[in-house]
Amino acid sequence: MKLLNKLTRIVPLLLQFILNIGLILVGLTLVAFLIREAFMIFNNLFITDTVTSFYDMTEEILIFFLYFEFIALIIKYFQSGYHFPLRYFIYIGITAIVRLIIVDHSDALATLILSGAILLLVLALYLANTKLLKRE
Repeated sequence: MKLLNKLTRIVPLLLQFILNIGLILVGLTLVAFLIREAFMIFNNLFITDTVTSFYDMTEEILIFFLYFEFIALIIKYFQSGYHFPLRYFIYIGITAIVRLIIVDHSDALATLILSGAILLLVLALYLANTKLLKRE
């Protein structure tokens, strides 16, 4: 019985430790990609003489923000006592769909459906920020 009690206390702590180490490694990897993306944006704007299209530049900026949002999500996970706030996932979803619309907007119906998805995510964000559902 004592062994079972010890295991029920040790196993969750061990798994939480492994999860935290994994998230730290993912966070450091995302920081490296964020720095690389920032360098590419800076390089395209100020250093290279080649003309980058508006869509390519916008796509790079939105990818930069996706990295930024994932890093913010990991930081918020540790600050909020090992829990992922729902609104950060919604922010990431909105940014990803906006990026997809900018990159591939050849089909009008698909763009309209994606715009509807953004509207649903904004409504979900509104609900998540109400006092009934907000924890923070």
